[in-house]
Amino acid sequence: MTKNTNNSMTWKTISIGFTFSVLWASASTATKIGLHAAQPFVISVSRFFIAGLIMLVVTHGIKRNRMPTKSEWKQLMIFGLLNISIYLGLYIVAMQNVSAGLGSLFIAINPVMISFISAGLFGHRITFINIISLGLCIAGVILAALPLLQNSYATTGGVLIMAASMLAYSLGTIYFMKRKWRNLHILTINGWQTIFGGIFLLPLLLLTYKQSQNSFDINFWGGTLWLAMPVSIGAVLCWLKLLKITPLSAYYWLFLCPIFGFCISNIVLHEPISLYTFWGVLLVIAGLFIVQRFKNAPAPQGQLVSQKKLLSKIKR
Repeated sequence: MTKNTNNSMTWKTISIGFTFSVLWASASTATKIGLHAAQPFVISVSRFFIAGLIMLVVTHGIKRNRMPTKSEWKQLMIFGLLNISIYLGLYIVAMQNVSAGLGSLFIAINPVMISFISAGLFGHRITFINIISLGLCIAGVILAALPLLQNSYATTGGVLIMAASMLAYSLGTIYFMKRKWRNLHILTINGWQTIFGGIFLLPLLLLTYKQSQNSFDINFWGGTLWLAMPVSIGAVLCWLKLLKITPLSAYYWLFLCPIFGFCISNIVLHEPISLYTFWGVLLVIAGLFIVQRFKNAPAPQGQLVSQKKLLSKIKR
Protein backbone atom coordinates (compact mmCIF):
# COMPACT_ATOMS: atom_id res chain seq x y z
CA MET A 1 0.00 0.00 0.00
CA THR A 2 2.81 2.39 0.90
CA LYS A 3 4.69 1.54 -2.29
CA ASN A 4 1.60 2.24 -4.42
CA THR A 5 1.04 5.53 -2.60
CA ASN A 6 4.65 6.59 -3.15
CA ASN A 7 4.44 5.65 -6.84
CA SER A 8 1.21 7.64 -7.13
CA MET A 9 2.83 10.69 -5.51
CA THR A 10 5.87 10.33 -7.81
CA TRP A 11 3.76 10.26 -10.96
CA LYS A 12 1.65 13.13 -9.63
CA THR A 13 4.77 15.21 -9.00
CA ILE A 14 6.17 14.40 -12.45
CA SER A 15 2.89 15.31 -14.18
CA ILE A 16 2.67 18.61 -12.28
CA GLY A 17 6.34 19.35 -13.00
CA PHE A 18 6.00 18.71 -16.73
CA THR A 19 2.81 20.78 -16.85
CA PHE A 20 4.59 23.68 -15.15
CA SER A 21 7.61 23.49 -17.45
CA VAL A 22 5.50 23.39 -20.62
CA LEU A 23 3.15 26.22 -19.54
CA TRP A 24 5.97 28.43 -18.26
CA ALA A 25 8.01 27.85 -21.43
CA SER A 26 5.00 28.61 -23.65
CA ALA A 27 4.82 32.23 -22.44
CA SER A 28 7.38 33.47 -24.98
CA THR A 29 5.58 31.89 -27.92
CA ALA A 30 2.19 33.18 -26.74
CA THR A 31 3.72 36.66 -26.45
CA LYS A 32 5.04 36.52 -30.02
CA ILE A 33 1.59 35.45 -31.27
CA GLY A 34 -0.07 38.34 -29.47
CA LEU A 35 2.49 40.80 -30.87
CA HIS A 36 1.37 39.88 -34.39
CA ALA A 37 -1.93 41.62 -33.64
CA ALA A 38 -1.34 44.33 -31.03
CA GLN A 39 1.09 46.69 -29.35
CA PRO A 40 3.10 45.39 -26.37
CA PHE A 41 1.36 47.37 -23.63
CA VAL A 42 -2.11 46.58 -24.98
CA ILE A 43 -1.33 42.88 -24.52
CA SER A 44 0.34 43.35 -21.13
CA VAL A 45 -2.34 45.52 -19.52
CA SER A 46 -5.12 43.24 -20.81
CA ARG A 47 -3.30 40.19 -19.50
CA PHE A 48 -2.66 41.68 -16.07
CA PHE A 49 -6.22 42.85 -15.47
CA ILE A 50 -7.74 39.55 -16.63
CA ALA A 51 -5.39 37.41 -14.50
CA GLY A 52 -5.47 39.79 -11.52
CA LEU A 53 -9.26 40.02 -11.38
CA ILE A 54 -9.63 36.23 -11.59
CA MET A 55 -7.19 35.75 -8.70
CA LEU A 56 -8.89 38.43 -6.59
CA VAL A 57 -12.32 36.88 -7.15
CA VAL A 58 -10.94 33.52 -6.01
CA THR A 59 -9.01 34.81 -2.98
CA HIS A 60 -11.60 37.29 -1.67
CA GLY A 61 -14.87 36.09 -3.17
CA ILE A 62 -14.47 32.32 -2.84
CA LYS A 63 -11.76 31.71 -0.23
CA ARG A 64 -12.76 34.78 1.85
CA ASN A 65 -9.12 35.68 2.54
CA ARG A 66 -8.48 38.98 4.30
CA MET A 67 -7.64 42.26 2.56
CA PRO A 68 -4.10 43.71 2.83
CA THR A 69 -3.29 46.08 5.69
CA LYS A 70 -2.10 49.68 5.23
CA SER A 71 1.60 48.76 5.26
CA GLU A 72 1.00 45.77 2.98
CA TRP A 73 -0.62 47.98 0.31
CA LYS A 74 2.68 49.84 -0.07
CA GLN A 75 4.60 46.58 -0.32
CA LEU A 76 2.21 45.25 -2.94
CA MET A 77 2.59 48.41 -5.03
CA ILE A 78 6.40 48.21 -4.96
CA PHE A 79 6.32 44.48 -5.66
CA GLY A 80 3.89 45.01 -8.55
CA LEU A 81 6.05 47.80 -9.97
CA LEU A 82 9.19 45.63 -10.00
CA ASN A 83 7.73 42.21 -10.68
CA ILE A 84 4.98 43.17 -13.15
CA SER A 85 5.30 46.69 -14.58
CA ILE A 86 9.07 46.90 -15.10
CA TYR A 87 9.91 43.21 -15.55
CA LEU A 88 7.06 42.17 -17.83
CA GLY A 89 6.83 45.61 -19.42
CA LEU A 90 10.46 45.41 -20.57
CA TYR A 91 10.04 41.71 -21.35
CA ILE A 92 7.24 42.19 -23.87
CA VAL A 93 9.06 45.16 -25.47
CA ALA A 94 12.15 42.96 -25.84
CA MET A 95 10.08 40.13 -27.34
CA GLN A 96 9.47 42.32 -30.38
CA ASN A 97 13.16 41.82 -31.22
CA VAL A 98 14.01 38.50 -29.55
CA SER A 99 12.99 35.00 -30.57
CA ALA A 100 10.55 33.07 -28.38
CA GLY A 101 13.12 30.35 -27.72
CA LEU A 102 15.74 32.82 -26.56
CA GLY A 103 13.14 34.48 -24.31
CA SER A 104 12.52 31.19 -22.52
CA LEU A 105 16.27 30.69 -22.12
CA PHE A 106 16.61 34.05 -20.34
CA ILE A 107 13.79 33.17 -17.91
CA ALA A 108 15.63 30.03 -16.79
CA ILE A 109 18.76 31.86 -15.57
CA ASN A 110 16.94 34.05 -13.03
CA PRO A 111 17.94 31.92 -9.98
CA VAL A 112 21.62 32.51 -10.79
CA MET A 113 21.10 36.27 -11.25
CA ILE A 114 19.25 36.46 -7.93
CA SER A 115 22.19 34.91 -6.07
CA PHE A 116 24.64 37.50 -7.46
CA ILE A 117 22.34 40.48 -6.82
CA SER A 118 21.75 39.26 -3.26
CA ALA A 119 25.50 39.07 -2.76
CA GLY A 120 25.95 42.63 -3.99
CA LEU A 121 23.10 44.11 -1.93
CA PHE A 122 23.35 42.09 1.27
CA GLY A 123 26.93 40.86 1.37
CA HIS A 124 26.11 37.19 0.79
CA ARG A 125 29.23 35.19 0.01
CA ILE A 126 29.79 34.33 -3.67
CA THR A 127 31.38 30.92 -4.07
CA PHE A 128 33.45 29.54 -6.92
CA ILE A 129 30.42 27.41 -7.84
CA ASN A 130 28.30 30.55 -8.30
CA ILE A 131 30.90 32.09 -10.60
CA ILE A 132 31.16 28.93 -12.71
CA SER A 133 27.37 28.68 -12.89
CA LEU A 134 26.93 32.29 -14.03
CA GLY A 135 29.73 31.89 -16.58
CA LEU A 136 28.08 28.81 -18.08
CA CYS A 137 24.67 30.51 -18.23
CA ILE A 138 26.04 33.65 -19.92
CA ALA A 139 28.05 31.57 -22.38
CA GLY A 140 24.97 29.48 -23.15
CA VAL A 141 22.78 32.52 -23.84
CA ILE A 142 25.44 34.08 -26.09
CA LEU A 143 25.96 30.80 -27.98
CA ALA A 144 22.22 30.28 -28.53
CA ALA A 145 21.78 33.93 -29.55
CA LEU A 146 24.56 34.04 -32.19
CA PRO A 147 22.69 32.42 -35.11
CA LEU A 148 19.47 34.22 -34.12
CA LEU A 149 21.27 37.58 -34.31
CA GLN A 150 22.76 36.69 -37.69
CA ASN A 151 19.39 35.58 -39.10
CA SER A 152 17.40 38.56 -37.74
CA TYR A 153 15.51 36.47 -35.16
CA ALA A 154 17.00 38.71 -32.47
CA THR A 155 18.72 42.10 -32.17
CA THR A 156 21.39 43.33 -29.79
CA GLY A 157 18.96 45.92 -28.41
CA GLY A 158 16.33 43.26 -27.81
CA VAL A 159 18.81 41.06 -25.94
CA LEU A 160 19.91 43.99 -23.74
CA ILE A 161 16.31 44.97 -22.91
CA MET A 162 15.58 41.32 -22.08
CA ALA A 163 18.58 41.26 -19.73
CA ALA A 164 17.29 44.45 -18.06
CA SER A 165 13.87 42.84 -17.57
CA MET A 166 15.49 39.83 -15.88
CA LEU A 167 17.33 42.23 -13.56
CA ALA A 168 14.00 43.82 -12.58
CA TYR A 169 12.50 40.36 -11.95
CA SER A 170 15.44 39.40 -9.74
CA LEU A 171 15.11 42.62 -7.73
CA GLY A 172 11.36 41.97 -7.36
CA THR A 173 12.02 38.44 -6.09
CA ILE A 174 14.57 39.68 -3.57
CA TYR A 175 12.15 42.38 -2.42
CA PHE A 176 9.45 39.73 -1.87
CA MET A 177 11.85 37.58 0.12
CA LYS A 178 12.90 40.47 2.37
CA ARG A 179 9.39 41.76 3.19
CA LYS A 180 7.14 40.53 6.00
CA TRP A 181 3.78 39.46 4.57
CA ARG A 182 2.40 38.05 7.83
CA ASN A 183 -0.50 35.74 6.98
CA LEU A 184 -1.45 37.42 3.68
CA HIS A 185 -2.46 34.64 1.26
CA ILE A 186 -0.26 34.07 -1.79
CA LEU A 187 -3.27 34.47 -4.13
CA THR A 188 -3.99 37.83 -2.55
CA ILE A 189 -0.39 38.92 -3.06
CA ASN A 190 -0.30 37.73 -6.68
CA GLY A 191 -3.72 39.17 -7.47
CA TRP A 192 -3.09 42.67 -6.13
CA GLN A 193 0.51 42.96 -7.36
CA THR A 194 -0.72 41.98 -10.85
CA ILE A 195 -3.50 44.59 -10.73
CA PHE A 196 -1.08 47.29 -9.53
CA GLY A 197 1.38 46.27 -12.24
CA GLY A 198 -1.31 46.82 -14.85
CA ILE A 199 -2.32 50.18 -13.35
CA PHE A 200 1.28 51.45 -13.43
CA LEU A 201 1.53 50.55 -17.13
CA LEU A 202 -1.70 52.35 -18.06
CA PRO A 203 0.00 55.76 -18.65
CA LEU A 204 2.46 54.13 -21.10
CA LEU A 205 -0.42 52.37 -22.83
CA LEU A 206 -2.32 55.65 -23.26
CA LEU A 207 0.78 57.50 -24.49
CA THR A 208 1.78 54.89 -27.06
CA TYR A 209 -1.61 53.54 -28.17
CA LYS A 210 -2.27 53.63 -31.92
CA GLN A 211 -5.54 52.18 -33.17
CA SER A 212 -4.04 51.23 -36.54
CA GLN A 213 -1.48 48.94 -34.86
CA ASN A 214 -4.03 46.89 -32.93
CA SER A 215 -6.31 44.23 -34.31
CA PHE A 216 -8.34 42.42 -31.68
CA ASP A 217 -8.44 39.18 -33.60
CA ILE A 218 -7.76 35.54 -32.72
CA ASN A 219 -4.01 36.19 -32.43
CA PHE A 220 -4.57 38.92 -29.84
CA TRP A 221 -7.15 37.08 -27.76
CA GLY A 222 -5.45 33.71 -28.13
CA GLY A 223 -2.05 35.03 -27.03
CA THR A 224 -3.41 37.31 -24.29
CA LEU A 225 -5.80 34.77 -22.76
CA TRP A 226 -3.11 32.09 -22.82
CA LEU A 227 -0.73 34.43 -20.99
CA ALA A 228 -3.45 35.42 -18.49
CA MET A 229 -4.80 31.99 -17.57
CA PRO A 230 -2.55 28.99 -18.40
CA VAL A 231 0.64 30.98 -17.72
CA SER A 232 -0.11 33.61 -15.06
CA ILE A 233 -2.54 31.36 -13.16
CA GLY A 234 -2.02 27.73 -14.25
CA ALA A 235 1.78 27.68 -14.27
CA VAL A 236 1.97 29.60 -10.98
CA LEU A 237 -0.43 27.17 -9.27
CA CYS A 238 1.64 24.23 -10.52
CA TRP A 239 4.78 25.93 -9.21
CA LEU A 240 3.28 26.47 -5.77
CA LYS A 241 2.13 22.84 -5.73
CA LEU A 242 5.67 21.69 -6.56
CA LEU A 243 7.03 23.81 -3.71
CA LYS A 244 4.57 22.13 -1.37
CA ILE A 245 5.29 18.55 -2.51
CA THR A 246 9.05 18.76 -3.15
CA PRO A 247 10.43 22.09 -1.88
CA LEU A 248 14.07 21.01 -2.18
CA SER A 249 13.89 19.90 -5.83
CA ALA A 250 11.18 22.11 -7.36
CA TYR A 251 13.76 24.39 -9.03
CA TYR A 252 15.05 21.50 -11.12
CA TRP A 253 11.92 21.78 -13.28
CA LEU A 254 13.27 25.11 -14.54
CA PHE A 255 15.89 23.09 -16.43
CA LEU A 256 13.22 21.86 -18.84
CA CYS A 257 11.88 25.34 -19.67
CA PRO A 258 14.52 26.24 -22.29
CA ILE A 259 14.09 22.85 -23.97
CA PHE A 260 10.31 23.16 -24.15
CA GLY A 261 10.62 26.84 -25.06
CA PHE A 262 12.72 26.19 -28.15
CA CYS A 263 10.59 23.16 -29.15
CA ILE A 264 7.31 25.10 -28.85
CA SER A 265 8.68 28.09 -30.78
CA ASN A 266 9.99 25.78 -33.49
CA ILE A 267 6.66 23.95 -33.87
CA VAL A 268 4.34 26.96 -33.59
CA LEU A 269 6.45 29.81 -35.01
CA HIS A 270 8.94 27.79 -37.10
CA GLU A 271 11.90 29.41 -35.37
CA PRO A 272 15.18 27.64 -36.20
CA ILE A 273 16.92 25.14 -33.95
CA SER A 274 20.61 24.58 -34.64
CA LEU A 275 23.64 23.04 -32.99
CA TYR A 276 24.26 26.48 -31.46
CA THR A 277 20.83 26.23 -29.85
CA PHE A 278 21.52 22.73 -28.56
CA TRP A 279 24.89 23.57 -27.01
CA GLY A 280 23.62 26.90 -25.68
CA VAL A 281 20.70 25.27 -23.88
CA LEU A 282 23.02 22.54 -22.60
CA LEU A 283 25.38 25.13 -21.08
CA VAL A 284 22.50 26.98 -19.37
CA ILE A 285 21.08 23.74 -17.97
CA ALA A 286 24.57 22.77 -16.72
CA GLY A 287 24.94 26.15 -15.01
CA LEU A 288 21.54 25.85 -13.35
CA PHE A 289 22.21 22.27 -12.28
CA ILE A 290 25.54 23.16 -10.67
CA VAL A 291 24.17 26.06 -8.61
CA GLN A 292 21.22 23.96 -7.40
CA ARG A 293 23.22 20.79 -6.82
CA PHE A 294 25.64 22.17 -4.25
CA LYS A 295 23.81 22.96 -1.04
CA ASN A 296 26.57 25.26 0.22
CA ALA A 297 25.89 27.80 -2.55
CA PRO A 298 24.04 30.90 -1.27
CA ALA A 299 21.47 30.96 -4.07
CA PRO A 300 19.54 27.80 -3.11
CA GLN A 301 19.57 28.85 0.56
CA GLY A 302 18.06 32.20 -0.33
CA GLN A 303 15.50 30.53 -2.55
CA LEU A 304 14.55 28.16 0.25
CA VAL A 305 13.70 31.19 2.41
CA SER A 306 11.27 32.25 -0.31
CA GLN A 307 9.96 28.70 -0.56
CA LYS A 308 9.29 28.56 3.18
CA LYS A 309 7.36 31.83 2.98
CA LEU A 310 5.28 30.50 0.13
CA LEU A 311 4.68 27.16 1.86
CA SER A 312 3.45 28.89 5.02
CA LYS A 313 0.93 30.79 2.93
CA ILE A 314 -0.17 27.72 0.93
CA LYS A 315 -0.97 25.84 4.14
CA ARG A 316 -3.38 28.61 5.09
